[in-house]
Amino acid sequence: MDISPHAWKEMQDDGISVQDVYQVLRGGIVEPAEFTNQSWRYRVRQGRRFVVVTFRSESWTVVVTVWRTK
Repeated sequence: MDISPHAWKEMQDDGISVQDVYQVLRGGIVEPAEFTNQSWRYRVRQGRRFVVVTFRSESWTVVVTVWRTK
C-alpha cells in the first residue's frame, strides 16, 4: 500500500495515523465506487474517519486522501 503526498498532508492536518488508516480499511464501511481522474475510487468510513483508496493492480493500493469530520 502506498500513501499519496496529499493523504500524508491530510493525515498530519487531521491527526490521523497510519494505524488509523489501516483500522478504517480493515473495519470500515465501503461506499459505492466513483470513477474520478480516470480511476475507480473507493471511500471507506468508520465513525468520523474517511479514507479514499484506488487500486493500481490486484495487490497495489494507493490511499488518495483521508479526513476526519468534526
